[in-house]
Amino acid sequence: MFEIEYFYSAHSAFAYLGSARFMEIAKAAERTIVHKPYELTRGIAGVGSVPTRERPQNHRAYYFRREIDRWSEHRNALVMDGYPEHHWADMTLSNGMLIAASLQGANVDALAHAMLQGHWRDDADLSNEATLQALAQSVDVDPAPLLAAALSDEVAAIYEANTVEAIERSVFGSPTYFIEGDMFYGQDHLEMVERALRQPYKPSNFDLS
Repeated sequence: MFEIEYFYSAHSAFAYLGSARFMEIAKAAERTIVHKPYELTRGIAGVGSVPTRERPQNHRAYYFRREIDRWSEHRNALVMDGYPEHHWADMTLSNGMLIAASLQGANVDALAHAMLQGHWRDDADLSNEATLQALAQSVDVDPAPLLAAALSDEVAAIYEANTVEAIERSVFGSPTYFIEGDMFYGQDHLEMVERALRQPYKPSNFDLS
């Protein structure tokens, strides 16, 4: 296979922090990224984890602030202070636009990065059609056909399928990468992703069941 499966949501902080590096790794390895945006909150609950807003304050302060700040510095990916104003908005339109981009052969790599960066660096509202239009235009992607298809039955079916697949494959959160079936959860594993593209890791030989 010459693909990397990429499960994420358009508003994911850690998908943003790893986005540029991930694109570099995939390009260097000559791998195509298969974008699989999914409904993140439902996916997290579906694998038995606790949604972000329901986690203890000390966990949120560490994982969703201190870790974001450190990885922002480490990856040279600027982030705004605090959460984006519309972070908890419905991401169906933005994720649907990304799915439509894949279906229509648009530059989905560039569009995904623009959304992630716009949200976490510039406080872009990813539930707003005008904002999404501007983000697409910023990377020379025509937004009109993507927005027209983003809420279509075809795209909705793929969005649902991606979410179900994420749950069935124990995708713990965003971003998650699969290389020939081997799962790497979190952008902090990108160096392992890079190594796996050159030399796959040996399979584990223990059973936790």
